[in-house]
Amino acid sequence: MSKSNSMKMYIPACGRNESFARNVIAGFTVDCSPTLGEINDIKTAVSEAVTNAVVHAYDDENADNLIEIAADIDDEGTLTVSVRDFGKGIEDVETARQPFYTTAPDEERSGMGFTIIETFMDEMSVESQPGKGTTVVMKKRIGGDAER
Repeated sequence: MSKSNSMKMYIPACGRNESFARNVIAGFTVDCSPTLGEINDIKTAVSEAVTNAVVHAYDDENADNLIEIAADIDDEGTLTVSVRDFGKGIEDVETARQPFYTTAPDEERSGMGFTIIETFMDEMSVESQPGKGTTVVMKKRIGGDAER
């Protein structure tokens, strides 16, 4: 029996949607019998990616500012989540990926978002174009030792 499945949603880029997004993705993984640790890792990573989009992609919270969240689970039980914004983009992705780097120091941001995502997921990539937005793609094998 195939375990593959996919979903996509668009949400306004506002802080109150961060918990909604992480819970949707956590719920999406249930069919693959994730461990509690895997669910917590996934929720933490999705929270960081969505928060980055809310804080850095747009100048204000506006219902027209969207975040696209897509998820896929393949037949081997690997979850792929992409969080995409259509905002400012990142000038230098490699610099932005460095621990403690932040473009919002006045807001007491730690600059650890990408580092946290890398810690909790098996893979992470970031693609960005200034003026067009940023896409963060995260992957994690889920389901522990569950038989497939």
